[in-house]
Amino acid sequence: MKKTILITGASSGFGLMLAKNLHQQGYNVIGTSRNPEKLQATVPFKVLALDISDENSIKEFTKQLFETVNQLDVLVNNAGYMLTGLAEETSTEAGKLQFETNFWGTVNVTKALLPYFRKQKSGQIITVSSMMGLISIPMKSMYAASKHALEGFFKTLRFEVSQFNIKVSMVEPMWAKTNLGTNMISVDENIAEYKNYKGQVNKYIKNGMAEGDEPAVIVKKIIEVINAKKPKFRNIVGKMAGMVLFLNNYAYPMFEGAIHKSVKTAK
Repeated sequence: MKKTILITGASSGFGLMLAKNLHQQGYNVIGTSRNPEKLQATVPFKVLALDISDENSIKEFTKQLFETVNQLDVLVNNAGYMLTGLAEETSTEAGKLQFETNFWGTVNVTKALLPYFRKQKSGQIITVSSMMGLISIPMKSMYAASKHALEGFFKTLRFEVSQFNIKVSMVEPMWAKTNLGTNMISVDENIAEYKNYKGQVNKYIKNGMAEGDEPAVIVKKIIEVINAKKPKFRNIVGKMAGMVLFLNNYAYPMFEGAIHKSVKTAK
């Protein structure tokens, strides 16, 4: 019997491509969207309404989900967005909103489904994080912080739920050509002293996105984790991701110098 797989944030990007791919392979796929009617008209898999930043929406969704399926095998936490801006220019309110979606939204969806996984003594939770959960670069302070927080939460959860045969993994893409980058939210405040630096950082980020991996590479990695008998916790993916993480962990001055140089010389 093919697995039933739930994918949050299935209206675009990795989520949409993953949902279509798994559906074509014969899996029972359920996607979520804040605008399910619009999405449902364009895709072959089932779509349910969910706003992960709204706890009432999560409660209603959970009820509707188990009226639709008898068993859930895999949860793919994919919903989220990227807030970009210098740390000093980013308001507390904007930072809290980033965490409400990326961290608390993901955590609350996971916690809502854990009782069902525990009851059936099986399940798999895969969270699409980012290399920004393991490293950081300029203009990504709140986004990176939210992803670092997710890494810490799911590391702990992996220990706690292994007794119930629930597998917990992260997938951490490097640069990728996806609408997460093109649709990112930027902060509005502008401090004059940062003007030239911001211009260079934006060029650096734009270049990174342009040279990034195709979304299909990340989708392939997620599917590998779904099919793995003993899935690893950390699953980095992308050009130079392994080298970048190694430098960050074991040769930080070299990593830091490379980022400074790349920003300074970006065109």
